Amino acid sequence: MDIELVQPFIDNALKEDVGDGDHTSLATIPAGTTGKAKLLVKDTGIIAGVELAEYIFHRVDKDLKLNVFIKDGSEVKPKDIVFEVEGNAISILTAERLVLNCMQRMSGIATSTDHIVDLLKGTNTQVLDTRKTTPGMRYLEKWAVRIGGGVNHRFGLYDMMLIKDNHVDYSGGIARAIENAHHYISTLGKKLAIEIEVRNQEELDEVLQAGGVDRILLDNFNFADLKQAVNIIEGRYITEASGGITVDNVREYANCGVDYVSIGALTHSVTCLDLSLKAVK
Repeated sequence: MDIELVQPFIDNALKEDVGDGDHTSLATIPAGTTGKAKLLVKDTGIIAGVELAEYIFHRVDKDLKLNVFIKDGSEVKPKDIVFEVEGNAISILTAERLVLNCMQRMSGIATSTDHIVDLLKGTNTQVLDTRKTTPGMRYLEKWAVRIGGGVNHRFGLYDMMLIKDNHVDYSGGIARAIENAHHYISTLGKKLAIEIEVRNQEELDEVLQAGGVDRILLDNFNFADLKQAVNIIEGRYITEASGGITVDNVREYANCGVDYVSIGALTHSVTCLDLSLKAVK
């Protein structure tokens, strides 16, 4: 867990939620009341966000104690208890919603990713996430993809170059875009991998003629054209397929021989795992 990224997110989220106080808890629960609560699973899937939950509880109240029974990345089923938290009752309730919001979303992403990974077994293809994430939650969502067995693509615009169709059009063509990218890298003195998107065989031919990239993104290719493109590339570059890839067709994409499939739905169309935090009487 990268504390430098997580801490500001948690602090902002708590400020957004708590404001000048949890007045319901402050009004109804006598000061100093202690208690215990359990994180109860009400769904089947992969649990994610346990480590984060522990950090949130301790950020709210360093004296809260967690007893973890099920770790991140584990399969869970209804009635499973992931952990128990014990200490000041108001502190537990202050952290409750943020813990659940994060864990439910992260667990949904991890569960979906795990399902894709299972569908890809027996192939040499891995599943990638994208930048189609919830603003402010990218680190958590990409973390959940890793917990589910997937691979992170670039984190943002700063850690890898991905030359897409708009970049090509604005720069004056594929060869010019690649040339400009290399000039920029040499001027900046920064090591950045270069990936370029192609939409058809003609654009692929232009990339192969120009060279100078690390990965080729084959976007919205049908299966026959994708398989042909992979055969033409012949392992000279890392290959990635994108566009319309779902649980129903991901195996067929993998069978075309690409190294990666990227699926934006992993993070932008999440079905959260049903979890609840219940007081232990």
